[in-house]
Amino acid sequence: MKRSTDRILTTHVGSLIRPKPLLDAGKADRARHEELLTQSVADIVARQAKAGIDVVNDGEFGKSGWANYALERMTGFEPRPDTLYPAVWLGRDRERFADFMAAEFPRGVTGTPGHACVGTIAYQGAASVRRDLANLKAAVVAAPVAEAFFTAVAPASVGYDARNEYYASERDYVFAIAQALRAEYLEIHRAGMVLQVDDAVLANMYDHLVSTGGDAHYRRWAGLRIDALNHALRGIPEDRVRYHICFGSWHVPHVADAPLEVIVPLMLQVNAGAYSIEAANVRHEHEWRVWQTVKLPPDRILIPGVITHHTTTVEHPQVVADRLLRFAGLLGKENVMAGTDCGFAQIEGLQRVHPQVMWAKFEALAEGARLASKELWG
Repeated sequence: MKRSTDRILTTHVGSLIRPKPLLDAGKADRARHEELLTQSVADIVARQAKAGIDVVNDGEFGKSGWANYALERMTGFEPRPDTLYPAVWLGRDRERFADFMAAEFPRGVTGTPGHACVGTIAYQGAASVRRDLANLKAAVVAAPVAEAFFTAVAPASVGYDARNEYYASERDYVFAIAQALRAEYLEIHRAGMVLQVDDAVLANMYDHLVSTGGDAHYRRWAGLRIDALNHALRGIPEDRVRYHICFGSWHVPHVADAPLEVIVPLMLQVNAGAYSIEAANVRHEHEWRVWQTVKLPPDRILIPGVITHHTTTVEHPQVVADRLLRFAGLLGKENVMAGTDCGFAQIEGLQRVHPQVMWAKFEALAEGARLASKELWG
């Protein structure tokens, strides 16, 4: 994994806004969709390089979404379109902001249809992930970038709107998911990409589980899933793994978000060489203070978000630089990489901001990293 050895490197979390032609084409004409997908990935990698992003990805263009794509690549799950699963991952914000939810985020009130595990879980997505990896590898060859990463979901974030109806125990269920995901992790690693594991739900479940069963209940729940993730990662060198943990991209009040100081000890148990966190939005920017007392393990990298998907306001490059200088002062400049809070399009067809705003934010990210690097390295 590349490090910030002579300047602050730039990257992002993963999902980027899909181009309209790719979305409009749909998937009925498979050959046309595959052609557009390959071209779209080439274009998005080139655009990232032009914006000043050093460590790039495919925008997650080959996936239907950041997490539930995994259910399409596994056996054992069936849709339950007539069953609404409550959005417990929103915590007590569902009640605290019930009127807001009803008006702006209805699934927070009504829940959403989900899935049930009704049989043996096994991976069946090799063809899809190999296609996506091939598209990214071809695009990177033609672009002046430092490195490429590829995202995959964590066990804790698979089936967050789902129910186990097959496995005898929660542990068996979670480890079956992890074992299936391991196949995807290994494909990514063997392709020479840095593996980024995405895990919003591990943090999102904090408020619900603590409010219903106490802190110990949450730690047991999270600890099982971290154990499963490390089981899935075994044999993959830590310096080829990034772990992204966040509080969800959805535009809600986020009052129920877990404090970072509670999440960090769990996060650092993951066998990864870099950790990507939210640090730019108004709910979490103050949490840089956590690193005044928490020590980053040796040879690990922190990728704090220094621009956010939460607002359409484009961050000033000096604000980005100031955020990076703060982290560099606490952790060491070589241990910091500039990142984003979360993705900009976690589900195909979704966009958190207008594409023009997204690219302006990336340009501010790159310029801010240059300003910080000038001050840190001269």
